[in-house]
Amino acid sequence: MIRQIVIRQVDRPMAPGEDEEIHWFFHSFGIGEGRDTDRVATQVIVALLEHRPASEGLPVERIAAELNITPSRVNHHIRNLIDAGILYRHRKLIYLRGNTLRAMVQELRKDALRMFDDLEDVADMIDREYGRQRE
Repeated sequence: MIRQIVIRQVDRPMAPGEDEEIHWFFHSFGIGEGRDTDRVATQVIVALLEHRPASEGLPVERIAAELNITPSRVNHHIRNLIDAGILYRHRKLIYLRGNTLRAMVQELRKDALRMFDDLEDVADMIDREYGRQRE
């Protein structure tokens, strides 16, 4: 499995309002950028945040109906968000990882640390193969 975690250092809004904070938060993760000019990915996450109770997932069809877009378009963005570790799918329902944005960020941090640990272990092995000493 390939997981890509995108983290951008983006200046926070000077006078943040709700929309600016949400846009900044998701822009920092590379969500709602590029070809996603309608910010469908952000809308999918907001739909999940607005859903109560948070512990119950939503089917793609309901998200699509709430956003008034096709299920195939929603599915495209959901696949990307799952690949990024932000959402997960269980029994045809879509969930926000950790049920809160804070918990999701904490889970992504753990993922990134595991990735860096693996990279560090391999880098150490490669360094030894080339006769480089650990500093």
